[in-house]
Amino acid sequence: MNPLAANGTTLFFEEHGPEAGPPVLMVHGHPFDRTLWGAQTAALAASGYRVIAPDLRGYGRSGVVSGVTPFDVFADDLIAVLDHLDVGCAVVCGVSMGGQIAMELLRSHPGRVRGLVLSDTSPDPETEEGRKFRRETAERLIAEGMGPYADEVIDKMLAPYNVTAKPEAAALVDGLMRGTDPQGAAAALRGRAERPDYRPVLAACRVPCLVVVGADDVYTPVAEAEGLHALVPGSRLVVIENAGHLPGVEQPEAFNRALLEFLGGL
Repeated sequence: MNPLAANGTTLFFEEHGPEAGPPVLMVHGHPFDRTLWGAQTAALAASGYRVIAPDLRGYGRSGVVSGVTPFDVFADDLIAVLDHLDVGCAVVCGVSMGGQIAMELLRSHPGRVRGLVLSDTSPDPETEEGRKFRRETAERLIAEGMGPYADEVIDKMLAPYNVTAKPEAAALVDGLMRGTDPQGAAAALRGRAERPDYRPVLAACRVPCLVVVGADDVYTPVAEAEGLHALVPGSRLVVIENAGHLPGVEQPEAFNRALLEFLGGL
């Protein structure tokens, strides 16, 4: 674990695998931290990739900043980590909100993105109803803490059948949600409410892209992933069976196969 003072906060990140290996930047979603990628980090490092797994500001061991965290701030933080490690460009792998931050990296720092892996995410801007929901949820997290939220969304983060069938996965996801600082999560939700439309960025994308989705994802269903795949020229779509919103946790072997096959083709 490495601390880095950058952009007015402290960012923590882990590195795994050989320093000379092709760099892969893993961007977790809300409300998690870098350990959400544990199965992917191990598989990639064992295959010779240099895995860089940061905690986004407000999450994990990175500094908590209240208020609003816009997506361009998250992107600038990730660039600070890459700069600190003398990494010019990397394949960027993001899930859910992390996928949207990966899109922001492509928008604001296009020369730093070697390839994209977009898991269970959406390029669309938030609707007015969605903005209201994000802001109200942010206030709820501060008022109630993370526990009621975790209870409410566990069977949406994971496919409902995996909550019972995969107790270790459920324990990981539930524990990460409950351990997140409400202020940091609220700031991210407020920023997420104001995210731009990434569809033009993806339509102009000229780097290799893998789109992954859990077959039973209720937040970003397969139909949305198909639309994202159709938007990005030359992209590949992989649907992970028996998984919901977090296929990398629910079906790590299948997710890792798709990820390694994609990376091997670059």
